[in-house]
Amino acid sequence: MYLNTTGHYIPEERVPNERFLELNGLTDEWILQRTGIRTRSKAGNGEGHNSMGLAAINAAKANLPYNIEDVDLIVSASYSPYDTVATLAHIAQREFNMTNAKAVYCSSACSSFVNGLEIIEGYFAMGKATKALLVCSEHNTYYANETDKICGHLWGDAAVAFFISKDRMSENDHIIKSVYTHGLGHIGKGPEGVRLRPHEDGIAMPFGKDVFMHACKNIINGLNEVTKENNMKVEDLDYIICHQANMRIVANVAHSLGMDFSHFLNNIEELGNTGSASSALVFSQNEHIFKKGQHVGLSVFGGGYSVGAFLVEI
Repeated sequence: MYLNTTGHYIPEERVPNERFLELNGLTDEWILQRTGIRTRSKAGNGEGHNSMGLAAINAAKANLPYNIEDVDLIVSASYSPYDTVATLAHIAQREFNMTNAKAVYCSSACSSFVNGLEIIEGYFAMGKATKALLVCSEHNTYYANETDKICGHLWGDAAVAFFISKDRMSENDHIIKSVYTHGLGHIGKGPEGVRLRPHEDGIAMPFGKDVFMHACKNIINGLNEVTKENNMKVEDLDYIICHQANMRIVANVAHSLGMDFSHFLNNIEELGNTGSASSALVFSQNEHIFKKGQHVGLSVFGGGYSVGAFLVEI
């Protein structure tokens, strides 16, 4: 598969750590030490899941080497939709006149984006699509409970869009070398580790230590899977992008791999945990620094639990 172009949208508003001192007594120092977060992005008035996603698509569309109407598969990946029936995939289809496209929605917590990528890989392999749009928008603050002392201070909002083709469309295309996903509902606290029950308590993480432990281990497992498939080692990667859930997870992964932290790209300090958009968002934000022939490994861990990873050759 080939990555033709990327785009993203990040709301302007930033919520500082001081907000949570007022709400639940958590200090700036406490939050920063335990999460690495200083501020988090928040959708403003009139913004939401759909508008952020459409803005990300517009940003990516500016460099698309073919007409957007040629897209024949749209995948929306998210766990924080505005509407679970008329999804962002359908909204985008209508907005950009992609009348010949299939429209699919998938959700696998913070692994959703990578699962969406694997769905596209499957459609391409079956010969049922050749050009795809993968859009991921997370409106976490719509569902978050800020007074939750365990995780209410984590969440940020953002969206990212990737246009992907079965065949190379331009010399600027990147190569998606491997995609890996695996369900992990059978380990640890599994489905109870992270939950989103809108009529109960919003996004909750009652077993943070369990999430942390399994995230550190399985993010590394994901990187091992996609590099091994390409006769590489993780240390051969030029850059690594982990799920932006907690800077301590990223630091733990770097330490376990024995790799310098300069190989790891992050945005959590400013944007907080932007959910399943986070790793792809970091890629899109930093695409301008990548050089031809470099390899970027992205690996995520999601509630439920689940793991996903993919390898990109620039």
